[in-house]
Amino acid sequence: MKEILKCPDFLDVQNIKHFFAYDIGKKIIAFLEKTITSHSLVENTAFLDPNQFSWTKNLENNWHVIRKELDVILQSSDRLPSLHDISSIDRGLSYDHRWKTYFLYGYGVKMQQNCKYCPATTQLIESIPGMKTAFFSILLPGKHIPQHRGPYKGVLRYHLALKVPQDQEDCQIRVGNEFAYWSEGKSMIFDDSLPHEIWNSTDETRVVLFMDIVRPCKFPISLLNQLVIYLIRCSPFIQDALRNQQKWNMRMAKIFQN
Repeated sequence: MKEILKCPDFLDVQNIKHFFAYDIGKKIIAFLEKTITSHSLVENTAFLDPNQFSWTKNLENNWHVIRKELDVILQSSDRLPSLHDISSIDRGLSYDHRWKTYFLYGYGVKMQQNCKYCPATTQLIESIPGMKTAFFSILLPGKHIPQHRGPYKGVLRYHLALKVPQDQEDCQIRVGNEFAYWSEGKSMIFDDSLPHEIWNSTDETRVVLFMDIVRPCKFPISLLNQLVIYLIRCSPFIQDALRNQQKWNMRMAKIFQN
């Protein structure tokens, strides 16, 4: 019997399909991001002025309320999931257990169990137009998040600083070529589609309320932007992350019931 010939990996049909799908996808996203940039209703800079968004003041005025609920969560911080436990695509970005998370929303999906333990925070974030993802992002001492970029310019990244180390200059973020520091109770908004990197080189924990917000755009590009975000939500990567979060929700329920 003749031996069945196996094609080299680079000639494998599935690999070819994946390559072209990825290549075409990159070109589509590049075109969309160029369109988004030219129709954005807010500035296209690395860091954006939070005062452009009316809802930021309400969060800042209530940051102590959010911090109070966070402090309860932090009592079990060693049992919280790390980012890569939830999002498999981030395993190359963070492989240790020094980036902990507590999700409230993920791509528009409400984490009912987690939200139940943070009712005031949940009420505040649900009042924000275009809020898609929200979680407590907990960086333990010595954590470095290497340079990376977000998948899509149609959303903006928001941080409300809730717990900041005293050595502020040793806990910083770089977006593009610009550096910034967190201040407790203050907002930070940046374009995470630009290369960015984060350091917590202190011996203290840094925590922010991390949110992804739909970038305001002119009509009808705003509708196109919403469609793209919905399609990203339907992708296997996001669906897998949502399933992982549901599994962790069951564990978290047992933790906070004790």
